[in-house]
Amino acid sequence: MSTKRGRIDTRSLGLDLGTSLMRFLTGREILHYGLWKNGQDVCAANLRVAQEAYTEKLFGFLPPGRLTILDIGGGCGETARGLQALGHSVEIVVPSEVLAERCKAIAGPLTRIHCVPFEGFASERRFDVCLFSESFQYIAIDLAFDNAAAHLTDRGEILIADCFRTEAFGQDLTEHGLVGGGHSLASFRRILASRPLEIVFEEDITELVAPSVELEQQFFNMIGSVSLRIDQDLRIAFPKSRWLATKVLWALLGKRRRTRLERRLLGNHRNAEMFCRYNRYLMMKIRQTPAGRG
Repeated sequence: MSTKRGRIDTRSLGLDLGTSLMRFLTGREILHYGLWKNGQDVCAANLRVAQEAYTEKLFGFLPPGRLTILDIGGGCGETARGLQALGHSVEIVVPSEVLAERCKAIAGPLTRIHCVPFEGFASERRFDVCLFSESFQYIAIDLAFDNAAAHLTDRGEILIADCFRTEAFGQDLTEHGLVGGGHSLASFRRILASRPLEIVFEEDITELVAPSVELEQQFFNMIGSVSLRIDQDLRIAFPKSRWLATKVLWALLGKRRRTRLERRLLGNHRNAEMFCRYNRYLMMKIRQTPAGRG
């Protein structure tokens, strides 16, 4: 975890905690959503099965044959390891040293890993597939399209599996920011239309991944409940020390992050229904048009 201007880097902290939690629950360091089948209990015991179902579906979108794949924002390297097991040649792009080290450990020391934000990535190699598995949302849409297209073979494909915000996300100001991730879907389609690119296949799996949000919220509520109990005991046993520690922590977090943390730990707004209202989770294949291949 790193700090900046006296503030706690909650994104880095969340990544570290999320990776450790997934390793504890599933034995794997997979951070993406699970794909939940009808009637499947949404609980930690079924999380690995749901995540494996997601991965299987994602890999089903790949073209036939052995491929050269650029795994953009490759997480901890679990996806790359699965692709390599199928005989594909994979390179990974990740923006941090922490992720690069996990990728090296999981995908193998011989895997080529580029520790650089995708916006700054450049290679003479061309790939059959540029893969964004829940990483597209962290990159500006135009830059993601342009750099991915520049690294494709003539018949190469961009494969995106990610969450997008619906129009309702911005219209309902009372709930704005509570549940929602990714780029605006309308902006995504508008920018795509301005490029020599076209969607050749698209599938909406929002309802199948939405239960993952509820499982995540259950975990944070458990942490929140335990934290409240500890805080109550500290308030009685060590009132002055508790008051000082709270002041310091709140100052480090800042008001905005403090509010978000309280909502995450104590709220119940992050559920499947709200996720489906404000988001579309899409898997899609994109190819260059003949003009783009020229």
